Amino acid sequence: MSTGKAVDIISAGKFIRTHWLFVALLVSGIVIRVITSLGYCPALWFWADSFSYLSSALDLRPLESRPSGYSLFLAPFRSVVALVTVQHLLGLGIAACLYAVLRRRTFLPAWAAALATAPVLLDAYQIQLEHLVMADLLFTFLVVGGVTLLLLNPRSWTMVITAFLLLAFSAMTRTLGLPLIGVAAVWLLIARAGWRRVLAGAGAAGVAVAGYAFWYNAAYGSYGLGSSSVWLWSRTMTFADCGRMDPPENLKVLCPDIGPRLAAPAYIWDPQSPIMKTGKQRDEMASEFSMLALRSQPLDFLTTGLGDAMWAFRWDRVVYPSPGTQSAYQFPESVKPLTDKLASAGRSAPELMIQYQGSRADTQVVEPFASWTRAYQRHVYLRGPLLGAIFVCTFLVMIIRFRAATLLPLGFALTLLLLPPLVAAFDHRYVVPVVPFACLAAACAVGWRSPASNVQRDQDRKERVPARRAAHA
Repeated sequence: MSTGKAVDIISAGKFIRTHWLFVALLVSGIVIRVITSLGYCPALWFWADSFSYLSSALDLRPLESRPSGYSLFLAPFRSVVALVTVQHLLGLGIAACLYAVLRRRTFLPAWAAALATAPVLLDAYQIQLEHLVMADLLFTFLVVGGVTLLLLNPRSWTMVITAFLLLAFSAMTRTLGLPLIGVAAVWLLIARAGWRRVLAGAGAAGVAVAGYAFWYNAAYGSYGLGSSSVWLWSRTMTFADCGRMDPPENLKVLCPDIGPRLAAPAYIWDPQSPIMKTGKQRDEMASEFSMLALRSQPLDFLTTGLGDAMWAFRWDRVVYPSPGTQSAYQFPESVKPLTDKLASAGRSAPELMIQYQGSRADTQVVEPFASWTRAYQRHVYLRGPLLGAIFVCTFLVMIIRFRAATLLPLGFALTLLLLPPLVAAFDHRYVVPVVPFACLAAACAVGWRSPASNVQRDQDRKERVPARRAAHA
């Protein structure tokens, strides 16, 4: 055996001994994902959002009601199996990013840093989100990538600009990425990275978002990322009191009925919903009604949305607004073949699949792998109180030992947790992306190194390198 190969084996062995827990968790995560892929082949579909993205990927045209960044991600694959495989790899990449930051910028031992990645690697609902043809996983990966770069070196021009571009791409995937750009900019100022870097990063993100807005304008005649006021209107329907709002005559048709309120999404899809009576002026009227409700009842708006957000901390997952909606986030016992019902752009789901990859891609439930996956999902996921404990611990440690670095992942976690219930509705699918940032914030609060300790560590590393070279020689 050559000296070079012997050194490589020794280095690999040392790496495994140092990072054994993360390696074990990573291998376990890979095994679970392989079993999931075998049990539910090739993917899970979310009606009808998955097919809207697929349609946009085929036409290379922005969607009117939501950003189409995920469609651009879908476009080159032309294989659902390849797509889902890459999504699972991105899920593993999220954990790798967290581990890299914690090992590089904190004094936490390897086993503690590895534990912070466990919810990402092992949580059944994280794995299920990776297996869905939906934008959430890509969005999470882009945001985690941006946070990773900023925490590794907030004073590097390249890191900052690249991080803000990733956040801009996340905004093109879900509009929730837009406020995260603001959070990152404020954090850079707090971290004293310099206003020039803030302007450079924000400027790069602005150019990227503007480019998408121009593309959207070419398709629909107005600048935007794709949005609908109907979601915010449905949120206001859970608390709106037309007696207090005194809406104009043309908006009274949107007033909720007297009596118990429905869940917010029900006002969008229920055939008896007031929004069904608005015709072509639907979005405009929904916007006017929403703004009036927010001006008239700001406290009701806050208490209703924040109250729903607290459901994320319950022990059992909240079935909201109906069992049918939540069942989309469970690995099913069986899946019916997709019918010829129109899914998007005048095409059925089977037609879209065939145009995308040349064959149908209906979900096939394969035993015993599917049963193993369902049994795993019943028991292995981050319970709400544990997520709450992570937040509480972070706040308590920050009171004792404040570190500005903690504010970045914590700010992202709180934004992702609170904003969706405020402007749309509570949904457990929106809670899953909160977890990596909450775990990262807690770990940073406990173990973040001061700048002085970072300098000393780097100096120690430089002194050790010649000694290692001399030993190998």
